[in-house]
Amino acid sequence: MRRIEVGGAQPYAVEVGAGLLGTLRVPERHVALIHPVDLPQEFVTRVQAALQPTVTIPVPARDDCKTLEVLSGVLSRLAGANIPRDGAVVGLGGGAATDLAGFAAASYLRGVAFYTLPTTLLGMVDAAVGGKTGVNLPEGKNLVGAFWPPRAVWCDTDTLGTLPGAVFREGAAEAFKHGLISDPTLLDRVLSPDFRPGGALLEGTLADAIAVKAGVVTRDLTERGERAYLNFGHTLAHALEAVTHHGVSHGDAVGYGMHYAARLSRALGGADLTGHTRAFLTWQQPTPLPPVTFEDALTFMARDKKADADGVRFVLLRDLAQPYLTRVPESVLREEFSGWQQDLRDLNLLA
Repeated sequence: MRRIEVGGAQPYAVEVGAGLLGTLRVPERHVALIHPVDLPQEFVTRVQAALQPTVTIPVPARDDCKTLEVLSGVLSRLAGANIPRDGAVVGLGGGAATDLAGFAAASYLRGVAFYTLPTTLLGMVDAAVGGKTGVNLPEGKNLVGAFWPPRAVWCDTDTLGTLPGAVFREGAAEAFKHGLISDPTLLDRVLSPDFRPGGALLEGTLADAIAVKAGVVTRDLTERGERAYLNFGHTLAHALEAVTHHGVSHGDAVGYGMHYAARLSRALGGADLTGHTRAFLTWQQPTPLPPVTFEDALTFMARDKKADADGVRFVLLRDLAQPYLTRVPESVLREEFSGWQQDLRDLNLLA
């Protein structure tokens, strides 16, 4: 078992290992357990046995749960169960469910304790760590939310064995991203045959990828500086999710977005890292992308959280582990979008 410390004003630990779900303990007596409806019942049962929750609240699967309507229903269930201010919300499931659960915890009674138990690779590496919580709007992804760090995070690697291969590979996008922006040793490990459920490289690679994010959010919780680098590839990724109405999953969209960001980095004088991002797409085999025009994507990229009064900004790379934040001329965005689409055609990734 690996333990990663997350510092800052509200420090907590992330534990990574097998068999954690059945050993959970929290100090709060009144607990609300939130989980997606498609989660294997064995996980829900194991957590219920360990925590004896006051109320268990199933929510729609994946991004269907990240709406204001679902949030409203969850808050009403918390109130109906009389969860007190010294109670807690526990989020069990993938990144979407834990995002929703965290925002519910941040909102209910102006904030109650929050614990998260991610069951997907994407949730473990990304959503569960760092305290970003929220829901989506029709106008864009994660436009409503709060910074609300958990009290603890438990990543039970046994849950990863239940994932379809495509879902596991989808989640690897965030781990590969952490390799590009901070720890290049992750790149070959993520693409190794031993990085798989039960594989020899799983726990160590997962823990090291989590450690990258833990270090960043310790230094910059509210994204005033360095934390923005974690959004490498996400400006286009969030646009693709919005344009396709989440027909493209987050991890697949990040895979596509990282390759676009690598092309932009090269166009602005950075090292050519497109070989890495092409290799990842070849390994990941994301859902083929439906037709998306540059104008469609630009509409949503302009609403990206990194945008300011002067327009949209991108996280790019001067070289491996050398990220920076900059504006990119629209002419370059358009030209590289065309080249990016041709690359996807060459990889048979355009529907």
